[in-house]
Amino acid sequence: MGSMATVLVTGANRGIGLALCQLLRQRGDEVVAVCRRSSPELDATGARVIAEVDVTTGHGAVTLAKALGTTRLDLAILNAGILRESGLDDLDLGDVREQLEVNAVGPLRIAQTLLPNLGRGAKLALITSRMGSIADNGSGGAYGYRMSKAALNAAGVSLAIDLRPRGVAVAILHPGYVRTDMTGHGGNVEAREAAGMLLARIDELTLETTGRFLHANGQTLPW
Repeated sequence: MGSMATVLVTGANRGIGLALCQLLRQRGDEVVAVCRRSSPELDATGARVIAEVDVTTGHGAVTLAKALGTTRLDLAILNAGILRESGLDDLDLGDVREQLEVNAVGPLRIAQTLLPNLGRGAKLALITSRMGSIADNGSGGAYGYRMSKAALNAAGVSLAIDLRPRGVAVAILHPGYVRTDMTGHGGNVEAREAAGMLLARIDELTLETTGRFLHANGQTLPW
């Protein structure tokens, strides 16, 4: 990205989203931080915060569209997501459904909402997970999370194909196993480090490399 890009980040109040906002602000970008509720850490970044946006509702999308108006975005990073652990024996289909709504339908709703703000040369990044890889599933379980991220990946490929003629490139990125509230701080990489690698992948994204499923470290992941 050139100097002073305008970047929108969802799920911006904590974890990877917050780390992305902090790094983007440090490098001089304008940040539009989207979340349900802000946090003192997010407020401290100097980002423009658009709160009260629930990605699972049409109302959230309208709130976002109204707040953005005609703001031109150079990059949108769709990062909002949830993890509800459940194996086969304690499977809660309500949890499965909620993860599909937040992790798959939600980003598609927001991508659709942001289309008027993404001009030629803009980029769209989906923060997904290698847990959404069918080929890479060696441990089973995590039904709702795996299903939702596989669905998000499917949407990402279609978005890459459909947005390419409009000059918008799409990144489909796995951040690594990151120490955040979502993982119970069990991961092996800090949010700030993961955010830095994600931004490196986004910076090098072009229309030629649109729609690939990549690890934050640059490795290609299987579908």
